Amino acid sequence: MSSSSILRFQPIYQSRIWGGRRLETKLGRKLPDDSTPFGESWEISAREEADSKVISPGKYEGQTLTEIWSNPESKNEIFGPDAPNADRFPLLCKILDAQDKLSIQVHPPTEIAEKLNGEPKTEVWYIAGAEKDAKLYVGVKSGVTEAGFRTALENGTAEDQVHVLHPAKGDFIFIESGRLHAIGAGLLIYEIQQNSDTTYRVYDWNRVGLDGAPRQLHIEESLMCIDFDDVEPELDSTDNEVLCECEHFRLEEHSVTRNESINSAVAGRFAILTVVEGEIAWENETAREGDFLIVPHGATTEITATSDATVLLTTW
Repeated sequence: MSSSSILRFQPIYQSRIWGGRRLETKLGRKLPDDSTPFGESWEISAREEADSKVISPGKYEGQTLTEIWSNPESKNEIFGPDAPNADRFPLLCKILDAQDKLSIQVHPPTEIAEKLNGEPKTEVWYIAGAEKDAKLYVGVKSGVTEAGFRTALENGTAEDQVHVLHPAKGDFIFIESGRLHAIGAGLLIYEIQQNSDTTYRVYDWNRVGLDGAPRQLHIEESLMCIDFDDVEPELDSTDNEVLCECEHFRLEEHSVTRNESINSAVAGRFAILTVVEGEIAWENETAREGDFLIVPHGATTEITATSDATVLLTTW
């Protein structure tokens, strides 16, 4: 397969009150303007409101991810026989730049999502950058109950009920639907998730949105979803290349030395490659820190590290 069969997509930038400019200053991106706080870059997305478009040359150039997935021939060629039988591409990959804290929030588990007309959302966070004293808020502290948490919401002290973690670059954590969570200030995160955008904000630090008004909260919906048995979780760890595996995706981390091929890690599978450090190249193209690529199932194009590199590999 030619180099054009390795797919690169146009990022879709999202402004957020908590966002920053590290997509520009750290990752070298050209952002849509010079001042907006961009909190998210949707790198691989098949949402109606944000459908990734192929920008690499070749027969798929200009097509959206949804168009490729919806065509049986291209779906099989790119995603292989193990691709889920789903109406739309089932994964969503983002870069999050948190200059300020995100809201304390939760995503609905499947059985509750159906009742609330929402979508379940399980995800994993890979810490691509962390300032000193950066925090993650995940799960509840020991002794916290639903009733106590509700009281804290009424008193404006909900942050005292949430467990705090102190991540460093290279850490990761699995966020299953129902896990209370928030990303703190000073973090750059690669997020792999189900293709869903249902989020219930339960607490937003008493701030206002970009329009000057308080952002909408979903307190009752959140309390239906929060797992109060998820007490003081820790950052995840592993002794091998597989960081996490669930029914929705498998995430691996691979370190390669300069001039080493990445093909053995891909092993002929459909893969989303994310460059964490270093640079990789194939034929006349290169990818560097923060780049997301789709390597088609069965691709034989040689992909080589042009420096010592770390990559994430997401597959079925």
